[in-house]
Amino acid sequence: MNQITLTRPDDWHLHFRDDQFLLETVPATARCFGRAIVMPNLVPPVVNAEQALAYRQRIQQATPKGSPFTPLMTLYLTNQTSAEDIIEAKQAGIPAAKLYPAGATTNSDAAVKGIEALYPVFETMSEQGMLLLIHGEVTDAHIDIFDREKAFIDTHLRQIHQRFPELKIVFEHITTADAADFVLDASDTMAATITPQHLMYNRNDLLVGGIRPHNYCLPVLKRNTHQQRLRDVVASGSNKFFLGTDSAPHAKHTKENACGCAGCYSAWSAIELYAQIFDDLGALDKLEGFAAHYGADYYGVARNKDTITLRNEPWTVPEMIDLPQGGQIVPFYAGQELQWKLA
Repeated sequence: MNQITLTRPDDWHLHFRDDQFLLETVPATARCFGRAIVMPNLVPPVVNAEQALAYRQRIQQATPKGSPFTPLMTLYLTNQTSAEDIIEAKQAGIPAAKLYPAGATTNSDAAVKGIEALYPVFETMSEQGMLLLIHGEVTDAHIDIFDREKAFIDTHLRQIHQRFPELKIVFEHITTADAADFVLDASDTMAATITPQHLMYNRNDLLVGGIRPHNYCLPVLKRNTHQQRLRDVVASGSNKFFLGTDSAPHAKHTKENACGCAGCYSAWSAIELYAQIFDDLGALDKLEGFAAHYGADYYGVARNKDTITLRNEPWTVPEMIDLPQGGQIVPFYAGQELQWKLA
């Protein structure tokens, strides 16, 4: 097969950051995606409609002229989030709110402590038709980092889903067989996103031969058995799983230090990475649904009308990307060859 044409895909989970990062991250995403769900964990976080709309304007200013790209904003849930915040955000066209357990990942220190305290907010979200996006890990110090996703399912997610059966929940960037099976067994109001790094890599790619900081993300890479389960579910064509890169840019020097930060920047090769994965799985016929159909259907928005084309043309992901105002980012899969390239 020399080329494939797909409905223009969407990215249902990514980080643009802010300020000079937008000049890099927004064009990188707009080159192939029609829409993207934008994470709200800035400093300070995006906690209300006014802040979300201001952030959207900054993103739009960084969008290349003539691009069809549309950012979809989210709220950052805290213990101070009110029902009024949710109603105002929904009226402003904001489709979702993000639950970070406090301390779970980058810029999550201001997030939720005591998830049950948010149940009145979840009730309002359910009534308003606003989606709940969840970083599904517990943060208890005594729980092993490789077990935190399963512990979150058992401790919190199962109860939330049962308590609010009409609330649409996206279990974001799942990493384990436990999460995949939970989503498959749950009702149609539960879905999940899966990143390229968790489909391509396992914890050997983080730790064997020395620590590889540019493969460090949260949730952390897991055993190869978990990786294989994720690969199995995307190859199955289940509409409960869809594309969410969790692309998260960090300057090179903040990744390569004694306390390197978490995140993989995949935007400049995102659709090509997924094409490689599905090709390797012998499931290229399932790529369009995963990348362009299932997420839009779940969010209740129209599928994109235009298309993109990928050619079977080997190319190498750059070793480094220069930021417009100084500094560099090492992209995910840097220096490695991919077989598919956006036309």
